[in-house]
Amino acid sequence: MRTILSIILMISVSGLLASNPFKGDRAVVKSEFIYKPEEVSFPSCHASTIAQTDGGLVAAWFGGTHEKHPDVGIWVSRFEKGKWTAPVEVADGVQHSELRHPTWNPVLFDYGDELFLFYKDGPNPRDWWGQLIISPDNGKTWSRRMRLPEEIYGPIKNKPELLPGGELICPTSTEHEGWQVHMEFTSDRGKTWQRTEPINDGTEMAAIQPSILKHPGGKLQILCRSKNKQILSAWSTDNGRTWSKLEPIDLPNPNSGTDAVTLKDGRHVLVYNHIDPDEVWGDRNVLNVAVSSDGLNWQAAVLLENDPDPDGEYSYPAVIQAADGMVHITYTWNRKTIKHVVLNPAELEMKPIKNGKWPAM
Repeated sequence: MRTILSIILMISVSGLLASNPFKGDRAVVKSEFIYKPEEVSFPSCHASTIAQTDGGLVAAWFGGTHEKHPDVGIWVSRFEKGKWTAPVEVADGVQHSELRHPTWNPVLFDYGDELFLFYKDGPNPRDWWGQLIISPDNGKTWSRRMRLPEEIYGPIKNKPELLPGGELICPTSTEHEGWQVHMEFTSDRGKTWQRTEPINDGTEMAAIQPSILKHPGGKLQILCRSKNKQILSAWSTDNGRTWSKLEPIDLPNPNSGTDAVTLKDGRHVLVYNHIDPDEVWGDRNVLNVAVSSDGLNWQAAVLLENDPDPDGEYSYPAVIQAADGMVHITYTWNRKTIKHVVLNPAELEMKPIKNGKWPAM
């Protein structure tokens, strides 16, 4: 049995590593919490998203008693004058005086003159539906919610991409017939939609929550969370209308959300939990940043979290590159708050990932 002293030491080390894992990593420009847990009315949070607007950064997430609880709403904070504003609830799942559903997975997208916030209402991921609210002033005020058409969910977890012709491609997925990935398109800011058929059967290859990478010649790639123990990838050469078969890349996925972004210099950044699912299935106590030049071969770059406590959770990352070139990452921190980390991509030092093992950083 563990002694009281050993438990105290484990908790102390866990807190130290979780709050300051970088050990002088020069690529890390900033690491901060968007809010302190004691400053808000909701005890639990998850599934953050981040966007840059003309007025600064905006972040959103869902928060409430716990995931799936009817009181879970969508909360927003803006980065102003060097700090994050107090979180404000901008959407809830109230249907009428006697029925309220939880909300889920907000996703921000900035058109420049309007900031879109997609999210889901519903009792669970198999029965939820898509919602949209719009801000004309960089997240300060929001429209009334607008329900998306049937079978249109909007981007399910990760950000959409604006294609060269002005069409917004939304990476999405469903869970009611296995885990299936498909794409949704709108060329008129959500007034009308198109939807592809699922690109996978949902069983042999079970994937959700795709993120989109951009390659030369207009080629697109998606990276997906999966039940297949590895991150899954597919490719499109027709702006996302059709896709190759999903295939695993050489990175683990212990059934956890990821996000990725293509940088201005052509490199790709992936944020994910590098945990061997054959050893631990479902844990999320390590969070990692990897970099690739081709979307297939990845190198270790930054260890965001490395908590020896298997109950620690650092998950559901969101990542963007801002106009100044800095990379911004937000993620769930132990379901208690949202953490924001800024990286300078010019200072990233890559190390090879050999035999599936994350190297010492």
